[in-house]
Amino acid sequence: MFANCIVTHFRFLQRSDFRGRNMAPPTRIGLAGLAVMGQNLALNIAEKGFPISVYNRTTSKVDETVERAKQEGDLPVFGFHDPESFVQSIQKPRVIIMLVKAGAPVDQTIKTLSAYMEKGDCIIDGGNEWYENTERREKEMSQLGLLYLGMGVSGGEEGARHGPSLMPGGSFEVYKNIEDILLKVAAQVPDSGPCVTYIGKGGSGNFVKMVHNGIEYGDMQLIAEAYDVLKSVGKLSNEELQSVFSEWNKAELLSFLIEITADIFGIKDDKRDGFLVDKVLDKTGMKGTGKWTVQQAADMSVAAPTIAASLDSRFLSGLKDERVEAAKVFKSGGFGDVLTDQTVDKSKLIDDVRQALYASKICSYAQGMNLIRAKSIEKGWDLKLGELARIWKGGCIIRAIFLDRIKKAYDRNANLANLLVDPEFAKEIIDRQSAWRRVVCLAINSGISTPGMSSSLAYFDTYRRDRVPANLVQAQRDYFGAHTYERVDMEGSFHTEWFKIAKQLKD
Repeated sequence: MFANCIVTHFRFLQRSDFRGRNMAPPTRIGLAGLAVMGQNLALNIAEKGFPISVYNRTTSKVDETVERAKQEGDLPVFGFHDPESFVQSIQKPRVIIMLVKAGAPVDQTIKTLSAYMEKGDCIIDGGNEWYENTERREKEMSQLGLLYLGMGVSGGEEGARHGPSLMPGGSFEVYKNIEDILLKVAAQVPDSGPCVTYIGKGGSGNFVKMVHNGIEYGDMQLIAEAYDVLKSVGKLSNEELQSVFSEWNKAELLSFLIEITADIFGIKDDKRDGFLVDKVLDKTGMKGTGKWTVQQAADMSVAAPTIAASLDSRFLSGLKDERVEAAKVFKSGGFGDVLTDQTVDKSKLIDDVRQALYASKICSYAQGMNLIRAKSIEKGWDLKLGELARIWKGGCIIRAIFLDRIKKAYDRNANLANLLVDPEFAKEIIDRQSAWRRVVCLAINSGISTPGMSSSLAYFDTYRRDRVPANLVQAQRDYFGAHTYERVDMEGSFHTEWFKIAKQLKD
């Protein structure tokens, strides 16, 4: 009864835009930015028993969110049309989550809200922001006596509403202040707990979310390649594909992305005959986090070929008109969609592709984890890779049973150089490499591009060899640029007058 009175009173304040902040209890937390993710996260927080104030520059979004809260269980969500009354409605020290577009809109929102905030209050950026921007803002906020946190939020709109994976980094003081909220709001995994942990200092939360998204790019590309091989070479129908992916989702490939892929194959077009997936334009969009991941890998000299291949594939997919014209050119030269009409054993192909997909996936995650570790060492973040695998087990887009194996690998050896050399993962790769090679060879011979699987295989084949042809590349560098080289049989740095010697030999 009392709670209902509070809800009614707050809604009256919202409707009348009355600021009577001394006449009603303050809310526990605030959220600014009420697009899809913001709305759903606000409702999630309220549903877990934490009264929340909401604000959006476009006031209709505020009203829409309050109305949703009423319809979805009379949840304690209180809307405000102006930033001052919004800020003042939150209990001290105030904590406000922002979910706005990365870049300039974040700075503008900070400027708007901080004008009404007091020393000790905090802003949390829950968007996909560049980690260095978070570190800059943390310093700027500290000069005002305010605290700042960059928190990766993964899981899409469903995750935000019912339990995302949360990656908060920055002020530990702020994290402890709202830890009780985050522990309840995050996805809950029975055998490992809430999918949230304090990531580390500075922009670590945003960096980890960025790499998470890079891994996601790789995962999606690998699944798309598995689909292409099965459909183009194996001639599987959508019904068969749905059955295959549903079956895969019961074993080692069990994951959110495999589950939704199976769902996609079963959905009929509501506008015309056939399946909807066949009507979707083959042109992939992106928002930038995958690109940032590849750029960071290059900057830090960390090999991430699977993630890079997935990014390149998105770039190429964008050249739709050019690809259509190129198809005409090469079709006249005897190139169809598939170069061979060889007969394949469907059941054998399905099993091979399953194994190739899993082996490729191991390489993709290994690359992402190596990048996180490298940045952690550079910045002194002391990130726990096993703990990251744990909080990705639920809520997030890359959630998978496979992550439990990764956590256990780092539990066995926190300083593991690469997932590939963990005894269990090494065995799984060895067991699957023959099938993996068969799929890549079949795809190449059929004219089907599998850049993700091929890059993963090349990564594995390079990493497992104790000597690679880099000696020749270094000799070339020394020949034309006097870059020097090291030797395998003695210490030191050497330079050879290759040109002079070569000229003498030719004379």
